Amino acid sequence: MKKLLLFIFVLCSVSAAQSLKIPYTRYVLSNGLNVILHQDHSTPTVSVNTWYHVGSGHEKVGRTGFAHLFEHLMFEGSKNVAEGDFDKLLEAAGGENNGSTTQDRTNYYEDVPSNALELALYLDSDRMGYLIEAMTQEKLDGQRSVVKNERRQSYENRPYGLAYETILKHMFPQGHPYSWPVIGSMADLTAASHEDVVEFFRTYYVPNNASLVISGDIDLNETINLVEKWFGEIPAGKPVPPQNPAAVKLSEEKIVMLEDKVQLPRLYIAWITPPNFTPGDAEMDVLANILSGGKNSRLYKKLVYELQIAQDVYAYQSSGKLVSQFQVVATARSGHNLTELKNVIEQELNKIKTEAPTQRELQRVVNQYEASFLARLERPGGFSGKADLLNSYYYFTGNPDYANEDLARYKALAPEDIQFAAQKYLPNNGRVILSIVPKGKTDLAIQPKTEVK
Repeated sequence: MKKLLLFIFVLCSVSAAQSLKIPYTRYVLSNGLNVILHQDHSTPTVSVNTWYHVGSGHEKVGRTGFAHLFEHLMFEGSKNVAEGDFDKLLEAAGGENNGSTTQDRTNYYEDVPSNALELALYLDSDRMGYLIEAMTQEKLDGQRSVVKNERRQSYENRPYGLAYETILKHMFPQGHPYSWPVIGSMADLTAASHEDVVEFFRTYYVPNNASLVISGDIDLNETINLVEKWFGEIPAGKPVPPQNPAAVKLSEEKIVMLEDKVQLPRLYIAWITPPNFTPGDAEMDVLANILSGGKNSRLYKKLVYELQIAQDVYAYQSSGKLVSQFQVVATARSGHNLTELKNVIEQELNKIKTEAPTQRELQRVVNQYEASFLARLERPGGFSGKADLLNSYYYFTGNPDYANEDLARYKALAPEDIQFAAQKYLPNNGRVILSIVPKGKTDLAIQPKTEVK
């Protein structure tokens, strides 16, 4: 057996009232693969959760969409696993699996009965080490067509589908890692050659750019041996190029309009906000909930119930590793225009900037977040369970057991913190305003400001 670099963390379990702990053992294979193990014998199941530290933000201008394309290709067979057998073998063992891609990472998981752990490790290791041997031009062309069709369904042919791509283009300078959507562009997907895709895989889908979490009904020593057995022989890749984008800040108000095949006009207001897990991120998350979380929230109550000028409204903090985005989105009711919606949204934001939200509003949001957070800790696998949390915390903070610190940043907030965050991160002269209106009805859009001479 190859020598393992061991990092053992002994974490004492204490009551949830004092602190949250997720006991784990972390070690690193000689090829650089980070492995995080967590024992949970409450059910005879195991979640195998792999994060590759690559997302659309690691792509090149002119070659976008590769990370998401690989999310598909990784299920199309590898050297020792025939096409279609990945799902077939897992389902026969009573397991399930899936994958997802963001701007920052790509993840895959298999939730299996504990006696099928080795099967999941075998399947995952084969596609990590030996995908290229089985990736033909025919498979690339097939999945390229699938992704392009997915883009048509989600972007070109969906009402309001081009909103996100349009906002990114105006929010970030050309070439910034977040300036294109995760799915990439049609032109780039068409231009991708077999050589381009192989180079991308060999750069980013290597053990030293991945973290593997195994959480559930496991024996630590046995699992360490299994991981070494199936992943130990995969060679390390070259050091992965770091992301070093220039700091980005919006210093103007950008007013944009799109005409679309829609029935009702929709307004988007977007700002750049602090990165995930940094000061200001939790504050913006709470603010979004105060504004639109539930029927008694400020924007929903004002726009939908009282004034009845909006069909719907929601706000959210989309947290990223480099920066985050805060958006308010509202759809006008028939007979109303987007200027009406914008004026009311600004009035409500100004109220919070002028006077902090009430303690009751804040506590409602924090209580909801805590309940949701604890529910995630009870789920062993899937996209949002404990295994994925361990991987997320490790990737973003370097500490797999960051649960207590994560929850604490919400529970420590005061109403004045939310007020200060709104003042600091939601300026009127640093945002993108997008109007999407029915074709031929540009008068419903937010109009660009005209200079007075």
